[in-house]
Amino acid sequence: MKRLLALALSACLLFAFGAQAETLTGTAKGYGEDGVTVTVTVEGGKITQVEAVGPSETQGIGTPALEQLPALIVAAGNTQVDVIAGATYTSKAILKAVDIAMGLQPAEVAATEAPVVPVEVTASDAYIGFGMLSNGRIGPGKDDKDVQVYSVNEVYANVIFDKDGKILFAYLDQLEFATPNYDGEGMPHFSGFPGQGGYNYDENHDEKVDSIIAVDDASFQAEIANWMTKRQRGEGYKMNTGTWSDQANKYAQIFVGKTVAEIEDWFAKYTAKNGRPLKAEQKDEEDAAKYAALSDEDKAILADVTTAATMSLKDSHGNIVGALKKAYENRQPLTADAAAFGFGLNNSGRIGPGKDDKEVQVYSINQVSATSLFDAEGRLTFLHLDQLEVATPNYDGASMPHLSGFPGQTPYNYDSDHNEKVDAVMEVNNDSFLAEVEGWLTKRERGEDYKMNTGTWTDQANKYQELFLGKTVEEIEEWFAKYTAKNGRPLKAEQKDEEDAAKYAALSDEDKAILADVTTAATMSTRDSHGDILAAIRVSFENKLPLELKLSK
Repeated sequence: MKRLLALALSACLLFAFGAQAETLTGTAKGYGEDGVTVTVTVEGGKITQVEAVGPSETQGIGTPALEQLPALIVAAGNTQVDVIAGATYTSKAILKAVDIAMGLQPAEVAATEAPVVPVEVTASDAYIGFGMLSNGRIGPGKDDKDVQVYSVNEVYANVIFDKDGKILFAYLDQLEFATPNYDGEGMPHFSGFPGQGGYNYDENHDEKVDSIIAVDDASFQAEIANWMTKRQRGEGYKMNTGTWSDQANKYAQIFVGKTVAEIEDWFAKYTAKNGRPLKAEQKDEEDAAKYAALSDEDKAILADVTTAATMSLKDSHGNIVGALKKAYENRQPLTADAAAFGFGLNNSGRIGPGKDDKEVQVYSINQVSATSLFDAEGRLTFLHLDQLEVATPNYDGASMPHLSGFPGQTPYNYDSDHNEKVDAVMEVNNDSFLAEVEGWLTKRERGEDYKMNTGTWTDQANKYQELFLGKTVEEIEEWFAKYTAKNGRPLKAEQKDEEDAAKYAALSDEDKAILADVTTAATMSTRDSHGDILAAIRVSFENKLPLELKLSK
């Protein structure tokens, strides 16, 4: 609304002083290091032309946004338009750059003006682990039509441990998405799957329902492409004390030097029933008594914590302690030094795989994560890939995590025994919703149950990790452009598509030998509707933090 009012005011001023064309420019951070720059032409208070340039945006991923989004902005007359599917980061950069050009947002401050102090980690033996934990939430609250809000929380913990299990470095992030009747500005939304009847929608965050979201294939995919983690929401995710990122950083600082068991002890000793750090003014009698029984030294420790972190470490908002424990259980040895750490997540909606025997469409959500370490030149020294795929319950794949929609929505067909035939209609209530989300497993966690034509998903991901080590993100993207078919799979001698066959035939014998080595272990796509592995790696690079990791021998 503020943007529209500002545009209207701009229009009035331009009308009053003449309708001469005005050229404005704005720049915002995109995928690439050069960012995105827009040139906006305004005539008579109206946006008549937008040009967007992003020299280092990824070809084929970010470039569609540069080509398509400017016309949509001109047609709408403002930046209240959907992002281009598959090009979320570049799209958001274009929209922000236009707002900056129009004076609706302040210009971005160059990162060099606020340098980040590198974290120094030195150990003889170090291990890194990734842990993800999902839970559903009945809430927060209800809308003004007395319709329940539901949300899903996914906590991601990336942790480096020493040989004794003590934490040397921790990086936390979280994705929360809610039904669209939640009024929190910046909250990612999921309105359910197409055909489920839609959901109440609070468009302007005034705690009043404005309409009902009608979900179709395009809006389903656009919603998911727009999801941002709490760190990505940045200053938009303010809390009583700082931002979510500020509080997560404080907890990460507290965790350093402790084992997961010691963190669990810390949690048991220092937090209230709601999982938040104890404080002097506890309303609950038991929590008040627990705080009063602490020593002065313990109370001083808590006072230091609560100056920067007051959010819960384990409640319906998300289980940070549980994610840390999973990271420890999944840890693997590090073998190379690093100069930076990065974590990336790419979300996409898929129309498929296929339909059930009642001709009802299957839909799925794919979330690819990349935990990365880079050297000073941006080359990967470590890479860990994982993926969460969640489908409607009419998909017959054994062990596939399911989401049947939210309670109150039109139920979905259910294939209970994975024989490609619908057995029932899945009735969703609060208990089944919570149980479904809590049971979600990543593809690595599904292990031997996730078999592919060549090994398991884990086997294939491990091969790609091995292949990409020592490469920069740009080199990985060049590898993809050279060695993969239209479907994002590595080229092979027996390509059915004529262009793919010609592309393979044009390779040298050395290139074909490289491909033969890859396809002995990895044949799945690194970029298609199943998920975009390359985009997740790119995001991890764009989110990188200085980390001076030295493995002393």
